[in-house]
This record gives sequence, C-alpha cells and structure tokens, in this order.
Amino acid sequence: MSGQALPVRLYETEDRLMLAVPMPGLEPEDILVVIDGTRVTIHGAERGPHQHERRLLITEWTIGPYHRELDLPGPVDGPLTNATYDNGVLVLSMPKARTGAGTAAEIRLEPVEATRGEHVGHVGRDIRPTTTREHLDAKHRR
Repeated sequence: MSGQALPVRLYETEDRLMLAVPMPGLEPEDILVVIDGTRVTIHGAERGPHQHERRLLITEWTIGPYHRELDLPGPVDGPLTNATYDNGVLVLSMPKARTGAGTAAEIRLEPVEATRGEHVGHVGRDIRPTTTREHLDAKHRR
C-alpha cells in the first residue's frame, strides 16, 4: 500500500502507548489500523475522487490515501486498543502487553457521527474487553 506519509506523535504512560496521527478529510470507515505485536500499520483510503480534477495552485496534501508503518518500543495488546477519530486526528490508546510478544488486531472504526468514529477495545483504567456497540449501549443507558 502506498500513500502520503503521516506524521505521528507517540508517547507512553505507565501502562499504555499512545499514538496520535492527523488524517484530515476522512470518514471513520476509511481508516484501517493493523497492530501486530510491536508494529502498527495505518491506512486511510482516498476520499473525494474529483479532487484531482481541480486546478490546484498549491497542493501540499490531499484527502488520502494515507499510509504509515511504525515500529513500537514494546509489545501491545492489539485487541484491547481504543481507537478514536475526531477533528481529523486518529488516536490509538494501546495497552502494553503484560506478557509475551503482544497480540495482533485489525481495527476498523465504527462511525459515531459524520467524521467521528471509534473502536473500543477496553473502557476506563481497568482493562475489560468490550466492543464499540457494548460501550455505546452502556453509555446511552446512563
């Protein structure tokens, strides 16, 4: 896969690796995240097929395709990753693996609103596997 290189901000807390990636102009369903233990691959599909038909005077970026592969400093539990996309920024909160080489996951975001989406792998400080649908249902019951 190819596409524009994405700038990233990667930082860590005691129990998580956090990755923030600007991906302007996409819808949540255009984003694919693959986590493979200590490696993350992010791909955003191109939107607006007519953007190439415009008479652009300066074009330093387009609305996709985006692509980035990144080696992480340590293993993470991919299925427990929370992913949110809002205001054109994808944020991954990846729990550090407690044992072994980490676990793999393929994540597609679910739209919550237009241009806003999420994938919930766990909720709160205690790591409890859940799905986005379970999370939203519980959130709206409160």
